[in-house]
Amino acid sequence: MNTTAIGGVIAVVLIILIIWYVIVGNSLIRLRNFKDEAWSGIDVQLKRRHDLVNNLVNSVKGYMMHEKEILTEIAAYRAQASSAQGIRQTAALESQLSGSLGRLFAVMENYPDLKANQNVLKLQDSLVELEDDLQKARRYYNGCVREFNNKIEMFPSSIVASTKRYAKAEFFELTGSTEQAAPVVNFFKPSQKCRFCDSAVPDNMTICPSCGAKQMVDNT
Repeated sequence: MNTTAIGGVIAVVLIILIIWYVIVGNSLIRLRNFKDEAWSGIDVQLKRRHDLVNNLVNSVKGYMMHEKEILTEIAAYRAQASSAQGIRQTAALESQLSGSLGRLFAVMENYPDLKANQNVLKLQDSLVELEDDLQKARRYYNGCVREFNNKIEMFPSSIVASTKRYAKAEFFELTGSTEQAAPVVNFFKPSQKCRFCDSAVPDNMTICPSCGAKQMVDNT
């Protein structure tokens, strides 16, 4: 094989490698953009959640003068979560806020006057709907993160990822339940007993506000 032929082969190989590098690089950019867009969706839902929680606290505090501690705790967690930096800190603070909300809903059962407050009922319905939206947004985001992380870790795309200094993205996980969801419930229905600690658990609530144990759900 003469020098010209060898040079031609090398040129073809280099062109193929350049094309491959560009294709893989573009796919990484696309996955990164999907991930960032998915996080923006979660951020929107969290801001809506914080607004609803603030409205709920303002609506019930007039009825719950003796529950200042839990209301103050929720307000503090909401403020911290609103200014959280990074996915890990956001997840931790949102989990703490979820736990406090669960305890608030359990305590609300002791205030029957709240049943007549249409504003509180509307806020509760809005929270239930929002938690469903947040669950969907969280799952979509984590799916995007999984695809992005797989791409930057698997050979040979990991070579391109390393040259672009891509790092693994963090999953958004809320602690406190199997589904990692905030416990928003209908607190005006009769209570059940926790199967672990025997504490009162509002009907339809899947997590015990006292011990955090997951409850059996009756779908009949």
